Amino acid sequence: MALIEVKNLKYSYDQKKPAVDDVSFEIEKGLYYTIIGHNGSGKSTIAKLIAGLLEKESGEIIIDGMPLDRENLYKIRSKIGIVFQNPDNQFIGSTVQDDIAFGLENHCVPQEEMDDIINTFAEKVGMTKYLHSEPTHLSGGQKQRVAIAGVLAMHPQILIFDEATSMLDPQGKAEIKKVIMDLHENSGLTILSITHDIDEVVTSDKVMVLYEGKIAMFDTPEEIFKDEKTLVKLRLDVPYCLKFANELKKYGVDPGHEITTEGLVEKLWQSSLKK
Repeated sequence: MALIEVKNLKYSYDQKKPAVDDVSFEIEKGLYYTIIGHNGSGKSTIAKLIAGLLEKESGEIIIDGMPLDRENLYKIRSKIGIVFQNPDNQFIGSTVQDDIAFGLENHCVPQEEMDDIINTFAEKVGMTKYLHSEPTHLSGGQKQRVAIAGVLAMHPQILIFDEATSMLDPQGKAEIKKVIMDLHENSGLTILSITHDIDEVVTSDKVMVLYEGKIAMFDTPEEIFKDEKTLVKLRLDVPYCLKFANELKKYGVDPGHEITTEGLVEKLWQSSLKK
């Protein structure tokens, strides 16, 4: 059984144009999904609906066998952790340690148990040596790692990244993508990442492509990126590595086979002479 089931989901911000328009899909437990689409396609809206931050107009959302309704709202929210876009808006504590402890305190975790939990999850995201640092001394990527640690400390089943790397510099983006991959490989969490980063999409198990509130494509990255024409119509790009591989094929080079630099140069030289 799917961990998340969405059936005929609809939502509009202005009661006129649908932001999510009759969408149905299933999310399997333990997999890493990326959700992509141009601005306004409905990516973040779907994430907020799943987390119960917005109330659907119609349709069904079933999480871990429970319908998302007022009766089950808090049970379901306890299963979901979200990391948002702006790391500065997420830092609550005066230090890293305080920030990770914030959710634990709200859930009345005994003080004697907190230190071990804080240390465990700070280590998972590589922030142990910064536990007593103030947020002003941290980079954007480090703040996002603290936010992830705080979410993980609450033991969610589902982890949602809502464009969590979009405001970071290249180093910060690389740090967060590494954390996501480590979590995917070692934690058993179900991960949904809303992203504009096409290179991140390549590493996921499944990709959902949204266009004007509807699902335009839903498949593995390999299958999605085979259909370059459709991606262009949806105003999306193809990863640079695939563009490069496709160009190599035009010169008779199979990127799936090992080739030395000298061999590659020779192949390209021979192909150019034939033209």
